[in-house]
Amino acid sequence: MTAIDPPYLQLDNGEQIPIRVRGYQLLNRPMLNRGTAFTHDERRALGLIGLLPPGYASLEAQVRRVYSQYQEQPTNLAKNVFLTHMRDRNEVLFYRLLAEHLEEMLPIVYTPTIGEAIEQYSQWYSRPRGVYLSIDRPEEMEEALKNYGLGPDEVDIVVVTDSEGILGIGDQGVGGIAITTGKLSVYTAAAGIHPRRCVPVVLDVGTDNLRLLNDENYVGERHARVRGDRYDEFLDLFVKTVARLYPNALLHFEDFAAANAHRLLTQYRDELCTFNDDIQGTASVVLAAVLAAVQRTGGRMRDQRVVVHGAGTAGAGIAEVMRDVMVQEGLSREEANDRFWALGSRGLLVEGNRMRDFQEPFARGADEVAGWASDNGRIGLEEVVRQARPTTLIGTSAQPGSFTEAIVREMHKHAPRPIIMPLSNPTPLSEAKPEDILAWTDGQALIATGSPFAPVVRGTTRYRIAQANNALVFPGLGLGVSVSKASRVTDGMVIAAARAVASLMEDAVAPGDSLLPSVNQLRTVSATVAVAVCRTAEEEGLARADLGDPIQAVIEQMWQPNYARVVLG
Repeated sequence: MTAIDPPYLQLDNGEQIPIRVRGYQLLNRPMLNRGTAFTHDERRALGLIGLLPPGYASLEAQVRRVYSQYQEQPTNLAKNVFLTHMRDRNEVLFYRLLAEHLEEMLPIVYTPTIGEAIEQYSQWYSRPRGVYLSIDRPEEMEEALKNYGLGPDEVDIVVVTDSEGILGIGDQGVGGIAITTGKLSVYTAAAGIHPRRCVPVVLDVGTDNLRLLNDENYVGERHARVRGDRYDEFLDLFVKTVARLYPNALLHFEDFAAANAHRLLTQYRDELCTFNDDIQGTASVVLAAVLAAVQRTGGRMRDQRVVVHGAGTAGAGIAEVMRDVMVQEGLSREEANDRFWALGSRGLLVEGNRMRDFQEPFARGADEVAGWASDNGRIGLEEVVRQARPTTLIGTSAQPGSFTEAIVREMHKHAPRPIIMPLSNPTPLSEAKPEDILAWTDGQALIATGSPFAPVVRGTTRYRIAQANNALVFPGLGLGVSVSKASRVTDGMVIAAARAVASLMEDAVAPGDSLLPSVNQLRTVSATVAVAVCRTAEEEGLARADLGDPIQAVIEQMWQPNYARVVLG
């Protein structure tokens, strides 16, 4: 994507694009190239005679061919690489294929396979995609962003990472660019954000990953990760530059480490339209699952007793948004905080012990836990479950198997329909397997997981396991922000997104029904979320667009992966 790519024009009779380049220059533009789908007349007009095989293939025929090639790839990583190369050749075809096989391919272009691709980024590097900003050359930042070729009114989403908290694999240096391109692929496939209105960015501030620093193929800056004032100044310059260059864009922070994620969100969320998916997106989709579960049990959110195992960036964000719903249901903030027992790396959070600022609201009083069993002052999960008698157990700990049989059975003693959500991913980090949880609770547990799991059959019941995939929320939220031109992303919008997702499961009442919609429904889910976000933006006075009918506005803005009508430029 370069500055000379022409703008798409959305007309009443469909999308059209003026094409000014000819010949091989055209075939080398992934948003313009359509390969054998160029008609003979188009080939003659565009200087392509002799540069393509003579046969014509429709977009549908191309999808069948590339899907067959995809199926022949031997591993998930090979499939990821295949799709990446295909996107670099023909972007419309890539998105059409992805849209038609979304449930199958989402784990390939996004979590968990994207983690493998990021680890191997420098080994597989072939073509740059995105904007690479180096902390060693901050004076080049504006030039670099402008070189991407998009103007102030041409950007809806900027996804940025500093690569320190990539999925469950930590610091990956410049390879983190792949998480931003993967995220934007989901924005497009799920919510119809036009691929030409997205900017993926990696902030290369160095890396503490010794494997990368000693790899001769590594393509990032070769020094330790920069921290402190210099890091903050670089981040501040970036945020202010994005706000100036792209005043209507949503700035999406992705995979920043816990030490920075909450801090940066708190610092900038009231200054510009910014969103952290690891905090707000995770919280929203988990809230949606909990709302659906509570609805199924006939209870209320304010009555839940919640244990959060792993109160880091994601876990604390989940607790915060659940607490806000409890407050909406009539509890005071203090009363709502008292419904949570949160565990960090040193066990239960207890007042007076060391913890991060964002964890403090959920710390228990020292007097309250004075008689609880501990190991050198560390109160573990099993003791917390025994004492707190939770109705809901959230796992964001990255501690595989930590939801043991003893813990789950103890919880089930006091919660007839326990809500249990082992959310850590990728799959090997999950706190428990759904089939085990169902066995230990006689099939009564209401489950959502972070990674995809196959359905579990018990007797005559087939349990579909809900995957609390952020893709159910963030694409629609981004679309809603784009359509409404919201000046901020608020807690109200995050909760509205969760309620919108949960509303789609109101008719799911059978014992084995999932708590969340299928990934195959992502376009519908995203549109539903976007409408809810638009309405909330209007209610909160943050919408800068005159929406009229939000449903129509959302549907009109959702890009479809079809070849646009060619207009000679």
